[in-house]
Amino acid sequence: HVQLVESGGGSVQPEGSLRLSCVASGFTVNPKCMGWFRQVPGKQREGVAAAYSEVRATYYADSVKGRFTVSLDNARNTLWLQMDSLKPEDTAMYYCVLRSGGCRERWSRTSEFNYWGQGTQVTVS
Repeated sequence: HVQLVESGGGSVQPEGSLRLSCVASGFTVNPKCMGWFRQVPGKQREGVAAAYSEVRATYYADSVKGRFTVSLDNARNTLWLQMDSLKPEDTAMYYCVLRSGGCRERWSRTSEFNYWGQGTQVTVS
């Protein structure tokens, strides 16, 4: 049984920082791709960032490049998202995601990922 548990969300003022964490349990396949999506009520989920375990590659949405940093500890199945210079438009529910086989060019599509966490709320105001 695969489980993704996110933590680290909360409220912060603009230009502040938050660090999200995600721990995956029950998943031992390599390579894998882990990432973060976010969703605002009434809008589609948006791919934010992803990390490919075997090649140590990272991927970002244009809207967060230069402000967010994704990192993966493959041995511990733990993913982080360091979010700096936060903006009000970053307010959303953030979801951790996981798939086997590594990240692909279409990593930002929701259909790419088999496993989703319950989400953690980030509010910037």
